[in-house]
Amino acid sequence: MLESHKKLERNSIWLLIFTVVAVSIGGLVEIVPLFRMQTTIEPVKGMRPLTPLELAGQDIYIREGCNTCHSQQIRPLRDEVQRYGHYSLAAESMYDHPFVWGSERTGPDLARVGGKYSNTWHLEHLKDPRAVVPESIMPRYSFLASRQVRTWDAGDKMKALAAVGVPYTKDHISNAALDLQIQTMPDEDPTGLQERYGAKVVPQDFGSGDPGAPTEADALIAYLQQLGTHVDFTTYDPDYELKQQPEKERAK
Repeated sequence: MLESHKKLERNSIWLLIFTVVAVSIGGLVEIVPLFRMQTTIEPVKGMRPLTPLELAGQDIYIREGCNTCHSQQIRPLRDEVQRYGHYSLAAESMYDHPFVWGSERTGPDLARVGGKYSNTWHLEHLKDPRAVVPESIMPRYSFLASRQVRTWDAGDKMKALAAVGVPYTKDHISNAALDLQIQTMPDEDPTGLQERYGAKVVPQDFGSGDPGAPTEADALIAYLQQLGTHVDFTTYDPDYELKQQPEKERAK
């Protein structure tokens, strides 16, 4: 075996050919499944695209590098599930462009942070992390509470995302700027907003801005508060969609 390998290493042409073959096989193994997304991303009830305010919050989350210290991927390991909650599903990040799984946990994983703390807690945490978590090494982001969210390009962002598969409709896009404001106005009629994004989206006071004039802190808090809340894991059945398929389809 070693002698054969020596011959291969000494013959540059054959070494090149075998290298190309090996790389091609590895590439096909990674790429081909992506042409059948239904085999890599399981359909899950409850998933929806981000609202305009949450989308603005995600942009701020990425801009400030939050994903370099906080991951959003709970692995199916006992200690992780006990600490953070149900392991992450592929479908939960299917509308993220780019995805924000992260690769390091200087801070806790945020995949299930939605609803864990109040809006006030999040605002105080952004202004002075050590005021609520004494051992935190997170820098202060108090400036977010004084910077207004851009509303004029909300529809353009959603139009670009729709082009890559996020299910935003013309109705979503045309109402983007209005929906962004309505989500921070608890006294306004939420009917249109909820028709587009579901009953779980409730207009509320995020704490740092005037109703209808959201700050970047409001947007970031709105984004954090929806993380991990789309899927109802008390009724989640990983085999649900498979059970709905005809017998012939399941046999393939």
